[in-house]
Amino acid sequence: MRERGLLIVFSGPSGVGKGTVRAKIFESDNNFEYSVSMTTRKQRPGEVDGKDYYFRTRDEFEEMIRNGQMLEYAEYVGNYYGTPLTYVNQTLDEGKDVFLEIEVQGALQVKEKVPDGVFVFLTPPDLEELRGRLVGRGTDSAEVIASRLEKAKEEIRLMSEYDYAVVNDEVDLAAKRVKKIIEAEHYRVDRVIERYVHMIDDVKV
Repeated sequence: MRERGLLIVFSGPSGVGKGTVRAKIFESDNNFEYSVSMTTRKQRPGEVDGKDYYFRTRDEFEEMIRNGQMLEYAEYVGNYYGTPLTYVNQTLDEGKDVFLEIEVQGALQVKEKVPDGVFVFLTPPDLEELRGRLVGRGTDSAEVIASRLEKAKEEIRLMSEYDYAVVNDEVDLAAKRVKKIIEAEHYRVDRVIERYVHMIDDVKV
């Protein structure tokens, strides 16, 4: 009997290092499938369409929403972000774990639809450290950075909706913490009990 894969939902404030930690996890572990998110924001230098994000126009994104083709979506600082639905379901049914790196608004939508997902919130050591990381990226204006920090405060307050909180003080350590969480989740009784029920039902004494 094939077990359905785990849906791992990974969120945190802008600038906390979600992409860097996720890349470190995938660097040493090939057991996860990364679900590439879709966005209407502009493509940054070095980003690849279909690898970092699927970059779409606002009209294209809204058409997918109308057609029910998004597992979740959210509007964040003037742009849409979301997760295409079909790929996620197919991959989970194949028994593979799917890793979603998404915004908090989107994660809360996913929790309503997939309550047995594993919800991990990545936190900065403190807000001053987060401010420094945002400034250091050199991609946003002072106004946008201020907006992202205010949004970060709101998102941290929603951490209670998640199963786990992991601080990103060092990328290697944060990645190891997340991997340990996922490993432990595979052994939860409520995830494996069906396999054992089938096992004892199939045995003729």
